[in-house]
Amino acid sequence: QVQLSESGGGSVQSGGSLRLSCAASESIFGKYRLGWFRQGPEKKREGVACIASDGSTKYADSVKGRFTISQDNAKNTVFLQMNSLKPEDTAMYYCAADSRPVWDIPLGSGWSPDYQGQGTQVTVSS
Repeated sequence: QVQLSESGGGSVQSGGSLRLSCAASESIFGKYRLGWFRQGPEKKREGVACIASDGSTKYADSVKGRFTISQDNAKNTVFLQMNSLKPEDTAMYYCAADSRPVWDIPLGSGWSPDYQGQGTQVTVSS
């Protein structure tokens, strides 16, 4: 069973930046695609971004141009660089591992990955 551990959340003012990290407990290279989803207060789960082993990426429209997902395959780690943060980005952010190809992962609402972490809180104040 894959275990995912997030870090890097916190509080920031609107327009600021944060970088989230997620370490997987085992080598997932070629087996799973890693990504992030979030769930804000009284909001539905929203897939944010995902990345394949070859570096292919996919983003939700709400974060395109502001968030960047990357990975270090050797360290089984995925990152989410979040710039130009807005109050509506406030949410618990979860790392996810999914066995489906990137193009099949349903970003936006309704993503249920194979594995997810415990989450890290991101709060953006206006």
